[in-house]
Amino acid sequence: MTLARRFWGLAFALAAAAGAVLPADRAGGAMNDASLHGAGSTFSAALYKQWIEAYHQEHPQISITYDPVGSGEGVRRFVAGSVDFGATDVAPSDREAAEISRGAVMVASTAGMVVLAYNVPGLRGELKLPRDVYPGILSGQIRRWDDPRIQKANPGVSLPSLNIVIVARRDSSGTTFALTNHLAAVSLAWREQGLGVGKLVEWPASAMLASGNEGVASRIKISEGSIGYVEYGFAKRLGLPMAVLQNKAGKFVAPDGTTGQQSLAEASAKTPAGLNQSIVDPAGANAYPIVTFSWLLLYRKYDDPEKGPAMRDFVAWGLSSGQAFSQKLGYLPLPGEVAASGNQALGNIGQ
Repeated sequence: MTLARRFWGLAFALAAAAGAVLPADRAGGAMNDASLHGAGSTFSAALYKQWIEAYHQEHPQISITYDPVGSGEGVRRFVAGSVDFGATDVAPSDREAAEISRGAVMVASTAGMVVLAYNVPGLRGELKLPRDVYPGILSGQIRRWDDPRIQKANPGVSLPSLNIVIVARRDSSGTTFALTNHLAAVSLAWREQGLGVGKLVEWPASAMLASGNEGVASRIKISEGSIGYVEYGFAKRLGLPMAVLQNKAGKFVAPDGTTGQQSLAEASAKTPAGLNQSIVDPAGANAYPIVTFSWLLLYRKYDDPEKGPAMRDFVAWGLSSGQAFSQKLGYLPLPGEVAASGNQALGNIGQ
């Protein structure tokens, strides 16, 4: 077990031992004015924006801002102590965890699907991509849309004689981590090529790179022949078609709330709630294959005595009332046991 895994496991064990602690506002005490600033995941940014706006309406004395700069940069700023909270789709590394001097608590805040969105002129109907095909496309081994391997999975579909253009992230990204973690699990060719797993990987030289989920989705929208990976909600808001992927059970599954929730239910049943770095390759018959949790990173100790109670209350609100915003934005509401674990973890702030 790595240092980071032990670190976060300890945080959750301590939280469970302490039990759920009500934030000041929910325990009946009034909170004072506080200003909170966070940074990180673009995957979850649309949800956090909605949370911040709705929470401020209920608690005007609490000001919250958030910079969607990617998971890697969010973790860096959190470790450096330059923000009040970080947001990430992958746990901090061993080195990063060891450098957090004020202690930290990691709380699962939401979950979502990583989809392969595309822009293929003339393609009508759904695009099915088998488990040995979509890793081949993203590794650069399958280079044209009329490749026989794609055509075989899509009989009767007219595929253009057009080069495939990969659109990927240039910044340090939890979305990239979730995708590459899945690709390494399902594809021997991906592993043999040494493309690796991480927040930053070396994509084929012909790939177009963009920053953030929004940047990738926008680039796909204007680039004919392109395919790229984004959080489901970003593709949905731009009206981008999304590939139907073959899952571990051999079934072709489209991304939607039902197929995503099946993956979450499977993960929650098998592993400690909220500690999953991503749901690598769910086995359920109707499970969408690329799903990940997203987390908030909070300090155990805040130098400003007003920030700890405000931070606890905001996140507790997000784990309860805030989950109602998930589906309309394309996210997956947390399973009850994961939200409960997060509420327990909040009891460690200020302890």
